[in-house]
Formats: sequence, C-alpha cells, structure tokens
Amino acid sequence: MTATIRTTVVPFVLTAAGTGVAQHLVSEGPVSHEFDTDAYPAFGGRDAAPSPLFYALGALTSCNQVTASLVAKDLGISLGAFDFRVQGDLDTAVLVAGADGNANFTSVAVQATVQTDADADTFAEFVSEVERRCPVSQLFIRSGLEFRNEWTNAPLTERPLTERPLTE
Repeated sequence: MTATIRTTVVPFVLTAAGTGVAQHLVSEGPVSHEFDTDAYPAFGGRDAAPSPLFYALGALTSCNQVTASLVAKDLGISLGAFDFRVQGDLDTAVLVAGADGNANFTSVAVQATVQTDADADTFAEFVSEVERRCPVSQLFIRSGLEFRNEWTNAPLTERPLTERPLTE
C-alpha cells in the first residue's frame, strides 16, 4: 500500500508559554507572529491582553473575511470594505465554578456588512459559500452551539475602512 501525500494540507503550528492565566504565543513558519493572551480579573487574570475567547471570536471574523475574498474571486464579484460585529454568549458556570454542562459558548452571532457589486442571488450564494468554506465558522457550527450568520450587501463605494492600519 502506498501513502498519498496531500499537498493541500497546510500545518499551522503555534508554541505558547506562560504563568497563571497569561500566555505569550508564537506562530511557527517563515514569518513568525507573536501575541499575548490574558483573562479578566474574575478569571484570575489582569486583563493585560485579550482573552482567548476574544481571539476565538476575532478568528471567526477575520477567517470569514479571508474566505469571502477567496469566494468572491471564484464568483467574479468585487468586494470593498467589511464591517463585522460578533457576539458569543458564554455561561461561565462550567468554566468558573466547575458546574456540570458544556463549557462552550451557548450561541454565537455574526453580523457582517460587506460592500459588493453582487446582485441579490449572487450575494446569497456568496454568503452560503463563505459559511461552508470558512474553517473557523465550521469549528463553531459543528460544535453544536446556536450559530447565527447575518450578512448585509452594501453598495460598492469608495470609503475608508473603519479599522486601524496593520502598521503604525
């Protein structure tokens, strides 16, 4: 029997070290990126960096935007600015008090507005395909929580992004 090498699999490797509830994380690869996590004081942290839960929700929005760019290219539509709001509702009874139950978010809601030149039918296909192809969306959806994904198609115009620049 011969083994098949999958050339489409990309390993994502991360190392982390910390004390208490704070960590410093480094991505491995040709270009490494470093970031920190901490927790609210109620969870034993100092709130000196975003909580891992904020990173999970941030991964959801940013992965949706990356996936949307790939899907738009496949569908031949142009994209402009994105605006996201995501809310994850977490019952902390399991995490903090050790209660029986599921430590996962009970629900996650994504609200996205994206500028496109797509008509209504193409935009509906675009949103469906982004949800299907986004690895982080699929992590949340397949976990069994209540997942709401609402996208609005805004006219494609020239307007500045509302986010901070990547370099300062």
